[in-house]
Amino acid sequence: MMGAGLAPSPPFQIQITPVLCPSPRLRVLAFLPPPLPSGCSPGSRPARVSIRILPPDRQGLRVYKRFALVRATTPVASFLAIARHQQPRPSGARRGERARLPPPFSLEDQRLRLPDGPGPGWPRGAGGRCPVGPENSSMSQCAFPEDAAESELPDGCGLLHTSRKYLKLKNFEEEIRAHRDLDGFLDRASIILNETATSLDDVLRAMLVRLVHKPDNTESDCNLDLLMAVLFTDAGTPMEGKVHLLSDTIQGVTATVTGVQYQQSWLCIICTSKSLLKRHVCISRLVRPQNWGENCCEVRFVILVLAPPKMKSTKTATEVGRTFATMFLDITFRQKLLKTRTEEEFKEALVHQRQLLTMMDQGLTPSLKHYSISSIYIPKSHQPLQQKDFFPVGKGIREDFARRFPVYPLDFTDGIIGKNKAVGKFITTTLFLYFACLLPTIAFGSLNDEITYGAIDVQKTIAGQSIGSLLYALFSGQPLVVLLTTAPLALYTHVIRGICDDYDLDFNTFYAWTGLWNSFFLALYALFNFSLIMSLFKRSTEEIIALFISMTFVLDAVKGMVKIFQKYYGTSHGNHNADHISVLSLLGLGTSLNTSFHTALNTSLLANPPELTSVSSRSAEHSSRETAVLSLLIMLGTLWLSYTLYQFKKSPYLHPYMREILSDCALPISVLTFSVISSYGFQEINMSKFRYNPSERLFKIAEMQSLSLGAIGSAMGLGFLLSMLFFIEQNLVAALANAPENRLVKGTAYHWDLLLVAIINTGLSLFGMPWIHAAYPHSPLHVRALAVVEERVENGHIYETIVNVWETRLTTLGASILVGFSLLLLPLPLQWIPKPVLYGLFLYIALTSIDANQLFERMALLLKDQASYPPTHYIRRVPQRKIHYFTGLQVLQLLLLCAFGMSPLPYMKMIFPLIMMVMIPIRYKLLPRIIEAKYLDAMDAEH
Repeated sequence: MMGAGLAPSPPFQIQITPVLCPSPRLRVLAFLPPPLPSGCSPGSRPARVSIRILPPDRQGLRVYKRFALVRATTPVASFLAIARHQQPRPSGARRGERARLPPPFSLEDQRLRLPDGPGPGWPRGAGGRCPVGPENSSMSQCAFPEDAAESELPDGCGLLHTSRKYLKLKNFEEEIRAHRDLDGFLDRASIILNETATSLDDVLRAMLVRLVHKPDNTESDCNLDLLMAVLFTDAGTPMEGKVHLLSDTIQGVTATVTGVQYQQSWLCIICTSKSLLKRHVCISRLVRPQNWGENCCEVRFVILVLAPPKMKSTKTATEVGRTFATMFLDITFRQKLLKTRTEEEFKEALVHQRQLLTMMDQGLTPSLKHYSISSIYIPKSHQPLQQKDFFPVGKGIREDFARRFPVYPLDFTDGIIGKNKAVGKFITTTLFLYFACLLPTIAFGSLNDEITYGAIDVQKTIAGQSIGSLLYALFSGQPLVVLLTTAPLALYTHVIRGICDDYDLDFNTFYAWTGLWNSFFLALYALFNFSLIMSLFKRSTEEIIALFISMTFVLDAVKGMVKIFQKYYGTSHGNHNADHISVLSLLGLGTSLNTSFHTALNTSLLANPPELTSVSSRSAEHSSRETAVLSLLIMLGTLWLSYTLYQFKKSPYLHPYMREILSDCALPISVLTFSVISSYGFQEINMSKFRYNPSERLFKIAEMQSLSLGAIGSAMGLGFLLSMLFFIEQNLVAALANAPENRLVKGTAYHWDLLLVAIINTGLSLFGMPWIHAAYPHSPLHVRALAVVEERVENGHIYETIVNVWETRLTTLGASILVGFSLLLLPLPLQWIPKPVLYGLFLYIALTSIDANQLFERMALLLKDQASYPPTHYIRRVPQRKIHYFTGLQVLQLLLLCAFGMSPLPYMKMIFPLIMMVMIPIRYKLLPRIIEAKYLDAMDAEH
């Protein structure tokens, strides 16, 4: 058969790794070697080729034919080798005894010749396997479909999508569903011991029959054939029966240096079917190991999990399968199951394994330590505060300096110098912060001008805001915190004004002494490390206070609009003289403690000041119903445009960079847009604007020596209550800004920041300017504006996570400077901003701050279907009833805050900080008597 003039090719050796075929007793191994060596050309005589087979799994594989004669007809030849599966020794057999196998397959003709190209003899099948049977026992028709696809598409070819996902081990200590899944299985146990079937189809059909014929079965319309079809990939495909593979499985794996090793002795099969009404679990133990293909060479246990498609995120087929897969991951447990003889012993082994997995206090079991040490969350025990923690004096401040000072230069260079620049994000965040601070500052100044009879006006409020926030941006330990004057501070200013009027005291002097005492107590709190007390505030307590503040923004914006309708909608002409009502009575009609100015502005500043507004005859005709309706439309329009632009980053329109810019500039764009619409589009309709009276002297120091000792002592009492408000607000807002989900990396400085706030407010008190402290929700929104956010999907739920945050001082510096330059814009054009635009701003700030509030999310669960519950950590770890109990108790605490914070009595509002401190013993003493402590800790955890 040798061609004329052709020299024989030398023998050569090839090392190859086989691809295993899913046959229990016979493996046809197809090999694709490298190009033939030089001298071995097509048409040469038969050469002896030494084939060394390197099995991927040495256990259970034995080479039968070591040498084969192959005729090289193409530069790339196909080699065949025959190997058989070496069955493991059956249980009870003697050493060396193995299962009997039929005689190995033998080649009738060892001279194998491949066809020169695709033709009638080319195989038609899936997966590139060479069929073995009577019709092709000569092995002369074996080739690869890749070569055939170049000329024609073989019948039965298709696409198979394979997806692999890592699943965390079920935490039996914390995840409540782990125990409930096992309890549900034990109550309706479907266990098959000593299954004799050898094929996968027969085993699964036997398991389905067991599930259907159970006495308590409720699946009357269950179709076994339909369920069998759903388990495999060939259900409903045009090439049905050709690619018969399992659709969804869970297997144990171990990552090694050489790759991933599969645990091949057990297999968990999960399936979702619309024909099912409830979840089902069946476990089958095979008599002897079976070879069902790649990574399933010696299966002894099969776990079948069936579930309806619409289930709670913790009750899906995957979650149930994860429970049993975590248990079967332990090889010691599987060996113990092999020794069980009855179903009761099998159940006892499952219960014992659950007990081992829940023994977290004694450490992990040795058999699971290798697999689960990185997957199980172990909560840290809370160490109670001791007296030594508050000493030595100034320890916390020194630690803050040591932590923050080394990275101080980076606060100015990050995002500006280097590869990763964020100049555009800094500019948009600065604009957002400017409008978010300027508008409340103007409104506060107008309110203070009214209640202090001009002693603290808009000019002083803007100047104090600019100077104070500028110093804080330069020297604070956490520059992402935003300082602002708030509603409690306006309330204290109102009380001080009333005391001065009753006892004929100088307002500026008494105000200055109150501020100095406040700063003195704050300095003591900082030096003696009192900020450590804030560690007692759990996440649930912080979110109650945060939701209370957000809720008051919404309520006061609504009340303001109601008052506008009461004034204008029911009358034909606006009565401007009726607007000048005593401020003392207005603040007693429901001014919210934590809203900066809303209700008082709604009542005292509803109409334009007569000295700043020229009302013509035509505007008087339109100052009734048109004003009310237009105010409502302006407020809702500001809210709609700002929130729509804020969510625009999630839309598919425009470039991602443009979407991010529009989202960051949502607040400035909406405020400017509707201010222009209100001022120019409807000039004939009279809209209310803020009060403005220019100051005679902007910087004037109070005469401190004019007060008596008794008046100074009274100021000390007010200063102490004020310092408690400062202490709680400053530390609480800083804690919300430094929350773990924000992923800040430069550290905290609670003690130093508290001392810096005391120093700043000392100067503001002496010059008669409004006090400032950390503001919510401005500070968390500032962090969010500087964050890089990604959307992730978990069990069909989309949620946002912060990747990193640009921790910079430039945004607060820029916003503070812009607020200072705004003094040049008084009274116009700032007075062109109508009050309904401010109401829309309040609604926007409240709405965006509620997004990440866990209390609000759990309140929304009461209105959701269980299948729509997000897969959060508390849903996994806490029973649903306990979650609703805890939410109800939080709502009661929220109502307690509202009772004091929204009281019509000003002096009740002054003790509001004490009510916030009372929430600490409620959380530690009262709630554990109602709900178990482990569930409380799980809901207070971050993840």
